[in-house]
Amino acid sequence: MTGSTSTGADRNWGVRGLVVRYGHQVALRGVDLEVPAGSVTAIVGADGAGKSSLLRALAGSVRAEAGEIRRPDRLHLGYVATDRGVYRDLTVAENLSFAGESYGLRGAGLEARIAATLVRIGLAGAEGRLAARLSGGMRQKLALAMSLLHDPTLLVLDEPTTGIDPLSRVEMWELISEIAAAGTAVALSTTYFDEAERAAHVLVLADGRRLAAGTPDEIVSAMPGSIWVADRPLDGRSWRSGSSWRTWTERDGGDAGRVVAGAHRVEPDLEDALVVAELAAAARSGSPDALSPVPAAVFTRIGPEEPPMGRDGAMIAIRGVGQRFGPLQALEGVDLDVRPGEVVGLIGANGAGKTTLIRIALGLLRPTSGHAELFGEAPSRQSRARVGYMSQGLGLYDDLTVGENLAFVTRGFGERRAAELEPELEAVRDRLVGELPLGLRRRAAFAATLSHRPDLLVLDEPTSGVGALARARLWELIRSAAEGGAGVLVTTHHMGEASQCDRLVVLLAGRVAARGTAEEIADDLVSIEVIAKPWVQPFQALRAAGFPVALAGGRIRIPGGDATAVRGALDSAGLQAELRQSAATFEEAFVLLARRAAPATAG
Repeated sequence: MTGSTSTGADRNWGVRGLVVRYGHQVALRGVDLEVPAGSVTAIVGADGAGKSSLLRALAGSVRAEAGEIRRPDRLHLGYVATDRGVYRDLTVAENLSFAGESYGLRGAGLEARIAATLVRIGLAGAEGRLAARLSGGMRQKLALAMSLLHDPTLLVLDEPTTGIDPLSRVEMWELISEIAAAGTAVALSTTYFDEAERAAHVLVLADGRRLAAGTPDEIVSAMPGSIWVADRPLDGRSWRSGSSWRTWTERDGGDAGRVVAGAHRVEPDLEDALVVAELAAAARSGSPDALSPVPAAVFTRIGPEEPPMGRDGAMIAIRGVGQRFGPLQALEGVDLDVRPGEVVGLIGANGAGKTTLIRIALGLLRPTSGHAELFGEAPSRQSRARVGYMSQGLGLYDDLTVGENLAFVTRGFGERRAAELEPELEAVRDRLVGELPLGLRRRAAFAATLSHRPDLLVLDEPTSGVGALARARLWELIRSAAEGGAGVLVTTHHMGEASQCDRLVVLLAGRVAARGTAEEIADDLVSIEVIAKPWVQPFQALRAAGFPVALAGGRIRIPGGDATAVRGALDSAGLQAELRQSAATFEEAFVLLARRAAPATAG
């Protein structure tokens, strides 16, 4: 293994032919990565794909078995690991002082840098707060600030947005984009595919190997074959997308479209390309179970033939619910329905009241005002027995097999029959859960959630941390359960999954800010796209002018922006750029709604 470090003059960072091994386990197998200065490079993949091993090797915190590593010396490198490195029993200022001194900064110079960094990341005024009392998003910002104090030429961020809400993710990306615009080379890992679309360069990993690499557009363009949409699977490799199916056929011709009436070919996006890359890899490895859609017959009947419902046919019926904890008004005037056969998405920033609302719906918390019904009556132990709940932590025992976990859950609900499994889970019934990849563990948790034949499913971040194909397969399970008659209430931080839901309820500052489909919520909202080469100066000018700029590769997007005001800011800076107006994405619509609700939150 060869390596090189420098003061940052050459600014040519990356790895070539990298091999990392932990005992007998090979984590990376001959991986290449280039991290150019002044841009963001994203490493994408499921948990266990090798993302952290790659970044740890690049940062020098793990020894590589073979390959070349090019990185700056320690005083020009910034690194934020998945455990963040924030000391919770220290204040914000104390954390920053500790980090600064470890880089050799002292005295007035350090104090000046801390003050400037706090303003830069939006934590000015929070210097005296214990890190333990910060929100998840604020702790992420603090970890980022600690890595920036010494002005690194290479910044390595291991999943900097994992576990934080969509608004905090957007704010983190605004900071990361600003850092890249200042000339820093940024390498980060993520499981969010919409984040990969914002990066200038993307490396996709699976099982320690490269699946794809290039700009997002290059990865999509290199996808073989074509994508077709229909109301059921076609001949080829299919996966669920909302109420329809997407099918990849390796043929570029039109034969696939004649398999089912109404099928039509669509232009692929980055997530399509990543799913196809995983399907192609599975085909090469001879793993047929991973290629086939989940058989719907496994979930054709969840509960009793005609389960009793509320007066309006709702499984969950929440009316005018308010919840106060001392002086804090956590919820106010909230209505929510979940009916048989539908998937309702509950979207909101951390602290918006999602968990409180779910606890009220299940009868684990009595509301201060309003009322909640579960299957037409006040929630009780009896009615909760008809609910299947899947937590983000999965609730499985790693030292039990898949079959033993399912038997434990089933018997806890008084069921004696063996749980019915899809083929890929049946093949690992006798394996310990702790030995399975995350995608299979989540599918096992879903099977456990279904094991007592519930009528209602409540799913908390069910696809967190899995790859593109595993995410698609999990949504097949969710949609199949709904088609079998179950009602589904799901929370997610993946804004791209909003289109998988029949309806969305956006909860902000304890109130319902919007409801409807993703398209309905974003319908009247627009974004301004700024196209300029290079993008750096327009980005800096617009951010300095106070616009909420977001970077998408080499393009700048301003949700809810006014074209005249944007043009004026660019003219004032003496810059030329092309402006285009386009429909806002659901994520952009959510951010606009969240920022409008911010004054209410502050009060």
